[in-house]
Amino acid sequence: MRRVVVALTVWLCGAGIGSAQDSGKLALLIPTLFGPNGLKVDSKALLPDGSTHSAHFNSAFQSEFNQFNIALASQIAAVPLPTPASGFTYTFDSTLGVFQRSTQSFGPILTERAETLGKGKFSFGFSYQHFSFDTIEGLSLDNVPAVFTHDDSQLGGGRSDVVTTTNSINPRVDQTVAFLSYGLGSRFDVSVAIPFVSVDLSAQSVAVIQRIGTCTATACNLAVHYYDDGSGGFGNTRTYAQSGNASGIGDVVLRLKGTPVHNDTVAVAFGLDVRFPTGDEQNLLGLGAYGLKPFGVLSFSQGRVSPHLNVAYLWNGKSVLAGDVATGTKADLPDQVQYALGVDVGATKRLTLAFDFLGTYVMDSPRLIRETFTAANGLSFPQIGFVTDSYNLANGAAGLKLNLFGRLLLDANVTFRLDTAGLRDKVTPLVGIEYAF
Repeated sequence: MRRVVVALTVWLCGAGIGSAQDSGKLALLIPTLFGPNGLKVDSKALLPDGSTHSAHFNSAFQSEFNQFNIALASQIAAVPLPTPASGFTYTFDSTLGVFQRSTQSFGPILTERAETLGKGKFSFGFSYQHFSFDTIEGLSLDNVPAVFTHDDSQLGGGRSDVVTTTNSINPRVDQTVAFLSYGLGSRFDVSVAIPFVSVDLSAQSVAVIQRIGTCTATACNLAVHYYDDGSGGFGNTRTYAQSGNASGIGDVVLRLKGTPVHNDTVAVAFGLDVRFPTGDEQNLLGLGAYGLKPFGVLSFSQGRVSPHLNVAYLWNGKSVLAGDVATGTKADLPDQVQYALGVDVGATKRLTLAFDFLGTYVMDSPRLIRETFTAANGLSFPQIGFVTDSYNLANGAAGLKLNLFGRLLLDANVTFRLDTAGLRDKVTPLVGIEYAF
């Protein structure tokens, strides 16, 4: 079995490195959706004052939507890795001279319990999660509005034209995690989690020229701003699209956990997660920054019912995802306070049901807000902006652990959102296996 663990882990790492691919750096996909120099439209006319015309439109969408990368990075940081704690935990019975099961349930899936493996015990497993993010701050990612204004729009005339865009962003993340835990002592565990991440990101924008300054009551000067309609005519609409994918090793997490208090009914544990920036942050496979997460766990054992409480503080370092990927400028990723309250129930000797409330307080992070742009002629168009603020994320989780045979467990879980803050997925499924020896 030890050889199987080593072989599977080496395979996972090798597969991650071998399948990593560069599709144009996913962190730059949205900021360069309209090209490296921004949104441009065709023009054949000079302005009435005889000045040279530049049909170049600007919007905070391109620069500020770098903040989408921070939102995605913050969500990745908040994603709960399946707990590396074994479903089988033991204490040494000195009177009998043997190890005895210390709990009647197989424990939680996404959260932590205070009990440790037991000295010299191993546990390993794999889990798979699929994320299909569909909203940001309650706004559908299929319909994100942005308005582009002309250079020197304050001068009026043709420069009063605007380009409205309806943007669709489709991020998909698949995460497979291999984890291994070992009981260094009767009350001290060390664990490692190695994620393999695959990211697919696509964006599409439908841009429409709104002729605010190039139209009069009787005629429109279409040649001032237009899109080629494909036949040499003057069109008002163009669709821009980009997509890419990348896969590889994510950010490896090392966990240390000790249990200073453990009796028949109550256990208290303290631990530290250390996140290493092993994932390629420019392809959104990792955060590009070290992270430290001290945590505390309080567990109760009431026969087959085992409630637990988790509290943690996640400190994040500097990353280009919080700064500017194009220039390599780094800034601080938002820190987080994470908390969870749950219960696992040993329904039968082979089946445990797990329920959790998962909360995250994200500190000083960019947040999308809805705004309205009013053109020179009084027409209003929806658009977005960003502000810096702190907010809460709330998720629920329900799952089960099934003892197939021996010490092999099958895990299944569904995480579902309870609010609309941040970048969110309606439902996130998880399946996994774990084995203890």
